[in-house]
Amino acid sequence: MNFEEYIKENREEFTEKVNNISNELGIEANWLMFVMWFESKLNPQAVNSISGATGLIQFMPSTARSLGTTTDVLRRMSNVQQLDYVLAYLRPYRGRMKRWIDVYLAVFYPKAMGNPNFVIAPDIVAKQNKVFDLNKDLDITVKEIEMALRNSMPEKYKKYYL
Repeated sequence: MNFEEYIKENREEFTEKVNNISNELGIEANWLMFVMWFESKLNPQAVNSISGATGLIQFMPSTARSLGTTTDVLRRMSNVQQLDYVLAYLRPYRGRMKRWIDVYLAVFYPKAMGNPNFVIAPDIVAKQNKVFDLNKDLDITVKEIEMALRNSMPEKYKKYYL
């Protein structure tokens, strides 16, 4: 499985659960692994100091509350335990995640899923995620997000995300 070397604990149990979740969602496990690697380097205790986003997929505090928990509780969970919340978050998007970029967009900006021409106009999301604004016009396109994500990948994995 891609990005497996970044799993610091419970590797076998974690990858088995990622496979089960991916099967339930109808996506490739490597797509989900990439999203968690990009968002947190597969560290369930990762916290964004600006937004407070926490965990494997960087749950925003409001998202954690909508899932019946808090970012503090999520941060104290093991990687395997936190996967239950990853599944709970992604389950409503089942059937809509047709490509790896859709899995990422489900986490980052769900309104853009399935629309390669979607533009995130100059708003707080665009201003806080300059890594995706490759042409520096304060608009972020799905194509820019896809390109920035691919550029961030270790070379050995890029062929899986074409």
